[in-house]
Amino acid sequence: MNKGNRNQQKFKDKMVRKYRLVIENSDTYEKLYTLKLSRWNVFVLGGVFSVVLVAITSLIIAYTPLKEYIPGYESSKLKKTAKDLVYKVDSLQRRLEINDLKIQALIPVLSGEERAEDVRLDSIEQEVLRSSIMVDTISLAPSEEDMAFRAEVERADRYSLFDQAVEDDDVVFFAPVTGTITSRFDSKEKHFAIDVVVKKGTPVKAVADGVVIFAEWTTETGNVIIVEHPSGYISVYKHNESLNKEQGDLVRSGEVIATVGSTGKLSSGAHLHFELWNNGYPVNPENFIDFE
Repeated sequence: MNKGNRNQQKFKDKMVRKYRLVIENSDTYEKLYTLKLSRWNVFVLGGVFSVVLVAITSLIIAYTPLKEYIPGYESSKLKKTAKDLVYKVDSLQRRLEINDLKIQALIPVLSGEERAEDVRLDSIEQEVLRSSIMVDTISLAPSEEDMAFRAEVERADRYSLFDQAVEDDDVVFFAPVTGTITSRFDSKEKHFAIDVVVKKGTPVKAVADGVVIFAEWTTETGNVIIVEHPSGYISVYKHNESLNKEQGDLVRSGEVIATVGSTGKLSSGAHLHFELWNNGYPVNPENFIDFE
């Protein structure tokens, strides 16, 4: 046997050689636990433990809020803060534009070319706000392709397979109210909503940015308001005591749009009947929003 083979055999012997681990009482020298291990056993057990530890750590990070502390992940709070900052910057830009126009209008007054009574500062501000609303208005007119798609969907059974939609990273939903859920989403029973019991008069908030496409009284569901959001989402709020918005109004996330009530023939008490739709299909609101 050459030197290389002897070294290999010696290494194998070291790896499989058994060692005894004894745990005993230091006072009585009584053996409490005995374990026979080899270096190979220790290596295998250490590797398995490391793999399991990495897997558990990965699962904890992936499915818990801890992932928000890892660079590259965005938290819901960060998204909301970013949106609020965008709105504030937009408001400041409009205010600066109004102030610049007012200053330009006051220059002739200061130079004596015009009288102060002839300058209408209020009309300047209203004109700027009116022009910005015209730019921001969302067109709701359906295209020919959209009308054809709607007709096709109406002919099909669109409620059988879709209990939820894929969440869009661009839309962050907020709870319209928080309370006790008495009736949950059930596509088999054709109940495409959840009913949340809260105190009468509780403010109902918009779940996301959007535009009001319906705000009227109906016999069965009382005061109803419907808001269209980006990425094909539509939220529906029924049985309201009163409505704070009208059709065509722009709303922001968390803005109060109605108050909880018990209006309509189908209502049996103060609660909010809330529906969420995505691209023409009803989805389970609890997959996106925590109501309790």
